[in-house]
Amino acid sequence: MRQYRIIGSLLFLWSILMITNSVQAQQMISNGKGLSQQEKSIISIAALTAKGDLENLKSALKEGLEAGLTVNEIKEILVHTYAYCGFPRSIRGLQTFMEVVNERKAKGITDKMGREASLIKADDNKYERGKKVLEELTKTPSPEKLVGYAAFAPVIDTFLKEHLFADIFERDILTYAQRELVTLSVISAIGDAEPMLKGHLAIALNVGFSPKQLNEFITIIQPIIGENKAKSASLVVNEVLKSK
Repeated sequence: MRQYRIIGSLLFLWSILMITNSVQAQQMISNGKGLSQQEKSIISIAALTAKGDLENLKSALKEGLEAGLTVNEIKEILVHTYAYCGFPRSIRGLQTFMEVVNERKAKGITDKMGREASLIKADDNKYERGKKVLEELTKTPSPEKLVGYAAFAPVIDTFLKEHLFADIFERDILTYAQRELVTLSVISAIGDAEPMLKGHLAIALNVGFSPKQLNEFITIIQPIIGENKAKSASLVVNEVLKSK
């Protein structure tokens, strides 16, 4: 009887060891994972929209649809860009996407529309909701008093919290990770915004991107934004990764 107990205990320990090894293997696989084709398409679409390169954007939009992004997801990507590169670029991107969708319809191609954004139900005011979203993204409590540019022009802090992080980020068509990918792409494309790029790269790590994926981001965006801007973005990526 004692012998059976010993054998049972050994089998139990062996099973635990196998489960642990399996989990570790999964973690290694996950850590080695590169960007998906959809994520690569998000980078291209956002960066080309920010540049205003509509001809190449058309190709990127088609590739995004073929990679499995829905019509509503791509519309949301293009809408999100306006917060970082303005209405003119965003609207031209949307107009270009309308052309692409209509051309594909004329060829008998039916693209998946995808779901609409869920209705936002919240008791808190928009400023507090946006504040909570920002704290979730940065994993840092908001300061008690406004500092820097926010203290210099408090209205911009209100717009950021109420509109960007409440009105936009709360829309659940895109994940936080996808929205950060759009944001990184636009900021890299417009250039000369290294402090903002640094902050959003840190957020990208917080929402699940790996160092490998952030380095891959640079290789994907470099042909779109050019060597100089890609080099500047790469320096910021290296700085952020070294500080982690």
